[in-house]
Amino acid sequence: MNTIIVLNHDQMGLGDSELGRKILGTFLGKTPSIQEVTAICFYNSGVKLLAKGSPVLAELTMLEENGVDLYPCGTCVNHYGIELGAGDISSMDQIVQELDKAEKVITL
Repeated sequence: MNTIIVLNHDQMGLGDSELGRKILGTFLGKTPSIQEVTAICFYNSGVKLLAKGSPVLAELTMLEENGVDLYPCGTCVNHYGIELGAGDISSMDQIVQELDKAEKVITL
Protein backbone atom coordinates (compact mmCIF):
# COMPACT_ATOMS: atom_id res chain seq x y z
CA MET A 1 0.00 0.00 0.00
CA ASN A 2 1.49 3.34 -1.10
CA THR A 3 1.66 5.31 2.16
CA ILE A 4 2.52 9.01 2.42
CA ILE A 5 3.31 10.85 5.65
CA VAL A 6 2.49 14.56 5.89
CA LEU A 7 4.44 16.72 8.33
CA ASN A 8 2.96 20.20 8.51
CA HIS A 9 4.50 21.22 11.82
CA ASP A 10 7.98 21.02 13.34
CA GLN A 11 6.84 18.85 16.22
CA MET A 12 4.41 16.01 16.90
CA GLY A 13 1.15 17.06 18.50
CA LEU A 14 0.24 20.22 20.33
CA GLY A 15 1.59 21.38 23.64
CA ASP A 16 5.16 21.33 24.87
CA SER A 17 7.48 21.97 21.90
CA GLU A 18 10.46 20.15 23.38
CA LEU A 19 8.38 17.06 24.04
CA GLY A 20 6.79 17.28 20.60
CA ARG A 21 10.19 17.32 18.90
CA LYS A 22 11.44 14.45 21.03
CA ILE A 23 8.51 12.16 20.27
CA LEU A 24 8.63 13.10 16.58
CA GLY A 25 12.25 11.93 16.49
CA THR A 26 11.18 8.64 18.07
CA PHE A 27 8.33 8.28 15.56
CA LEU A 28 10.61 8.96 12.58
CA GLY A 29 13.10 6.39 13.88
CA LYS A 30 10.32 3.80 13.90
CA THR A 31 8.83 4.83 10.54
CA PRO A 32 10.59 2.01 8.62
CA SER A 33 8.22 -0.40 10.40
CA ILE A 34 5.24 1.25 8.66
CA GLN A 35 4.63 -0.80 5.54
CA GLU A 36 5.34 0.82 2.21
CA VAL A 37 6.01 4.44 3.20
CA THR A 38 7.13 5.89 -0.11
CA ALA A 39 7.31 9.60 0.67
CA ILE A 40 7.06 12.29 3.31
CA CYS A 41 5.59 15.65 2.33
CA PHE A 42 6.57 18.73 4.34
CA TYR A 43 4.87 22.10 4.38
CA ASN A 44 4.52 25.13 6.62
CA SER A 45 6.84 24.80 9.64
CA GLY A 46 7.27 21.10 8.89
CA VAL A 47 10.01 22.07 6.40
CA LYS A 48 12.16 23.14 9.36
CA LEU A 49 12.63 19.44 10.11
CA LEU A 50 14.81 19.16 6.99
CA ALA A 51 17.03 22.13 7.85
CA LYS A 52 20.71 21.67 8.54
CA GLY A 53 21.04 21.25 12.28
CA SER A 54 17.50 19.88 12.74
CA PRO A 55 17.23 17.53 15.73
CA VAL A 56 15.54 14.91 13.50
CA LEU A 57 17.77 15.31 10.43
CA ALA A 58 19.59 12.01 11.08
CA GLU A 59 16.30 10.09 11.10
CA LEU A 60 15.09 11.82 7.93
CA THR A 61 18.41 11.25 6.17
CA MET A 62 18.23 7.56 7.08
CA LEU A 63 14.72 7.34 5.63
CA GLU A 64 15.86 9.10 2.45
CA GLU A 65 18.82 6.73 2.11
CA ASN A 66 16.36 3.82 2.43
CA GLY A 67 14.31 5.05 -0.51
CA VAL A 68 11.70 7.31 1.09
CA ASP A 69 11.27 10.47 -0.98
CA LEU A 70 11.26 13.75 0.96
CA TYR A 71 9.18 16.57 -0.57
CA PRO A 72 9.61 19.95 1.16
CA CYS A 73 7.39 22.78 -0.14
CA GLY A 74 9.68 25.29 -1.87
CA THR A 75 7.52 28.28 -0.95
CA CYS A 76 7.72 27.24 2.72
CA VAL A 77 11.49 26.66 2.59
CA ASN A 78 11.93 30.15 1.12
CA HIS A 79 9.54 31.69 3.65
CA TYR A 80 11.54 30.32 6.59
CA GLY A 81 14.88 30.94 4.86
CA ILE A 82 16.24 27.52 5.69
CA GLU A 83 19.06 25.58 4.07
CA LEU A 84 18.04 21.98 3.50
CA GLY A 85 20.11 19.18 4.98
CA ALA A 86 18.01 16.49 3.26
CA GLY A 87 15.41 16.30 0.52
CA ASP A 88 15.13 18.48 -2.56
CA ILE A 89 12.93 21.53 -2.98
CA SER A 90 9.60 20.52 -4.41
CA SER A 91 6.48 22.30 -5.53
CA MET A 92 2.93 22.11 -4.33
CA ASP A 93 2.17 20.37 -7.64
CA GLN A 94 4.57 17.56 -6.67
CA ILE A 95 3.07 17.32 -3.19
CA VAL A 96 -0.47 17.16 -4.61
CA GLN A 97 0.62 14.44 -7.07
CA GLU A 98 2.07 12.36 -4.24
CA LEU A 99 -1.09 12.73 -2.18
CA ASP A 100 -3.26 11.89 -5.17
CA LYS A 101 -1.53 8.58 -5.84
CA ALA A 102 -1.36 7.60 -2.16
CA GLU A 103 -3.51 4.76 -0.92
CA LYS A 104 -3.02 5.92 2.68
CA VAL A 105 -2.01 9.31 4.11
CA ILE A 106 -0.79 9.76 7.69
CA THR A 107 -0.81 13.38 8.86
CA LEU A 108 1.04 14.32 12.04
